Amino acid sequence: MNAIELSIFSNRIESVCDEMGAVLRRAAFSPNIKDRLDFSCAIFDVSGELSAQAAHIPVHLGSMAFAMRDVIKLFDWHMGDMVVFNDPYLGGTHLPDVTLVSPVFLDQELIGFVANRAHHADIGADAPGSMPLSTSLTQEGVLITPQKIMQGGELRATFDELMSKLNHSIESTGDFNAQISANLRGLKRLEEVATGYGKKSYLAALEKLNQYGERLMKQLLATIPSGKYHFLDLMDNDGLGANNIPIQVSLIIEKDHVIADFKGTHKQVEGNINCPLSVAAAAVYYAFRCLMPVNTPACSGVYRLIDIQAPKGCLVNAIKPAAVAAGNVETSTRMVDVVLGALAQAIPEKIPAASHGSMNNVAMGQFKTDSESGWNYYETIGGGMGAGRHNDGVSAVQTHMTNTLNTPIESLEMHYPLRLVQYTIRDNLGGEGLHSGGAGLCREFEFLAETQLTLLTERRTNPPWGVGGAENGALGINSLNGKLLPAKISLNVSTGDRLKVETPGGGGWGVKESLIKQ
Repeated sequence: MNAIELSIFSNRIESVCDEMGAVLRRAAFSPNIKDRLDFSCAIFDVSGELSAQAAHIPVHLGSMAFAMRDVIKLFDWHMGDMVVFNDPYLGGTHLPDVTLVSPVFLDQELIGFVANRAHHADIGADAPGSMPLSTSLTQEGVLITPQKIMQGGELRATFDELMSKLNHSIESTGDFNAQISANLRGLKRLEEVATGYGKKSYLAALEKLNQYGERLMKQLLATIPSGKYHFLDLMDNDGLGANNIPIQVSLIIEKDHVIADFKGTHKQVEGNINCPLSVAAAAVYYAFRCLMPVNTPACSGVYRLIDIQAPKGCLVNAIKPAAVAAGNVETSTRMVDVVLGALAQAIPEKIPAASHGSMNNVAMGQFKTDSESGWNYYETIGGGMGAGRHNDGVSAVQTHMTNTLNTPIESLEMHYPLRLVQYTIRDNLGGEGLHSGGAGLCREFEFLAETQLTLLTERRTNPPWGVGGAENGALGINSLNGKLLPAKISLNVSTGDRLKVETPGGGGWGVKESLIKQ
């Protein structure tokens, strides 16, 4: 297979993931999936190694690439099977992210798997939006250990049992059916691709693709000076009394190998910013993937040379049943910052300043009562991107481990008892430097009904760092009716109350010549 043939093959299987995503988006019921695009689709080989993925959510796909091998080994796979799971300690990330996996057969032989992962605003947690300020996994919703949701092409009783445990079963049923439909479309399209190549040639092409991905990683490592590089950054808090929580990494770079060692990171905490090792792997994979050519295939070969290490029981390799709801969103983002911070010591000209460093999670709603139907809403809010050697940071965007969109105002106000009274870019609040960081957002909600609200945010006390003497980005601010709120809080709000979330700016890069002269 020559270079052109390999490129065509890579794009063909990636297009299968794209089509799965299109089906999932168009069939979903919830704004969280159909508007914000909080989902990911991928293809794996027979051993659970990543073969292709669409350009969806980095934290979803990196964690699947790390953990799918263990899930695959749990089952004796047959045509028409489909497995569902969300257990963070068995291949998942946090409970709202539910994964469906389907085996692909050709000539009665297993040739791989298609999978999708989608975030559900209702997974039966103790608080609406299923992102509570929790202290245990049991408070975060329904735990789904890997199990078959379909067998022989038919839904099992597992499906109805799962829907009965959720607070808003109509919307949830629609979203789960959309995920099932996405996998069924992936099965059909991948079978067509594999049939066109023939089983033997298809499997050989996957191996060639992984070899190519591994060569590209070796080429990248050859451009990074060998050595050991350290960086430490702080989580603001866990919302339950622990403050300035360190995450530390040592990157050991060799010409054909990378070790990312998180020794020195704080032990797991009472709050929910803990995460499983698969999320740490996703952050490391993402940071190195950003340094590679844009046409690099999304396959396991790219990551074979990266070894992830972290002490058992630390913040980024937590032990069950530690709470993890915010680990997937907030801690994963900080791990990107520490990996990029370490790389900045080796290749400073290629590494940008820290971006806003928080997904600025807002979860809200109201549980069902005898007279009210109840509702669930969840969103992440963008901020400022860090500046780089050649450019200012972009303002008001999602960065790094998230790749979702904002919820359009029209959709927000149509589905929920909310009014958006302000949605603007904050003024000049990126870090100044030779190149300035991007500015954050201001998003202000007015509540049209009594609501349970949870905020899980970061970079409210420890700002996004600048590079090369440039300024840090501005801190984020949360407020209710003009009164300052903590970074992480759960509370009840009344009709007419207003929540304002002002997100952090990105750090600057380099020092302006005018400042040097002064």
